[in-house]
Amino acid sequence: FPTIDPKDGPYPNRGSCVFAQTSVMRAGTSRDGRQQSRLIRGNKDGFEICTVDHQKDGKIRLDATITYRGDSNEVGVYAHEDEAYDHDSYFKVYAPSAGDKLHPPDDGFRRYNSDGNIEPFDVEADTVAWWYMSCGRALGMLNGNLIEYDSSTLAPLGLVVGADELVGKKIGVINSGLDADTCQLLFDEEEGMEGADCAALAGDLREQAVVLLDKKTGQVTVVQPNEDGSYWRKIVRNKMVRMKEVRRIKAAKQWAAELMGVDEAEANVVSSWGPYTTTSGTAKKTSVPGLTAPSAL
Repeated sequence: FPTIDPKDGPYPNRGSCVFAQTSVMRAGTSRDGRQQSRLIRGNKDGFEICTVDHQKDGKIRLDATITYRGDSNEVGVYAHEDEAYDHDSYFKVYAPSAGDKLHPPDDGFRRYNSDGNIEPFDVEADTVAWWYMSCGRALGMLNGNLIEYDSSTLAPLGLVVGADELVGKKIGVINSGLDADTCQLLFDEEEGMEGADCAALAGDLREQAVVLLDKKTGQVTVVQPNEDGSYWRKIVRNKMVRMKEVRRIKAAKQWAAELMGVDEAEANVVSSWGPYTTTSGTAKKTSVPGLTAPSAL
């Protein structure tokens, strides 16, 4: 709100806010397929929050009415229930609850045993479990996927291991660090590296490993963290970056078709990146064919 002198009228910052989530206006969205925007209509009592549906010739729908009850509060009334809420098939997301001083964490919280490990457990699509790593990172299960959560709010940050790689296996957390005596001897024979691996022992953090066990093959997979200590995989890039990549591929196909005298559809164009392998904007899988999943060949 703009700042005005109190003598010129009531200060416009009322000290509270009303939040309304909008969709998108353009076609081709990768989310819910709707094309909507929000309209705020003021009146003498407050204001209305409306939806403009661009797929229905700009039809306006009243969503909520906000009525002022004084200088410091207001009352919001929804005009209807969520039209997209199909109670039988609506996608529900499990959110971990850490509890507080009066309430314990939810039933999905996994505790460490006397050895400092989390006992391995079977993972199915409906498994509910979460835990804190010694570094403070929070990991947990969601629809068969291993997800990293924000350590403070427990909001999901991103995908760590996809359900395609995880369901049907066992997962556990084990200690992987060195004790002080072993650490001192580790690099003694390598000049300039004396005690290099002991840096992590300077604090109180334990070094840990998240491990997966394939019960059929006996293969164990170590879920390595990123260099910054986080676990969620940076699989999907910024949408604007991906749009530019798609345009480059299209331009390359046109160039190849003209150069070789073939139809554009016949032009074989691939991309070369760093760790990325696709222009897809949706992260659904983390398995590597031939390594953590059967080879496609």
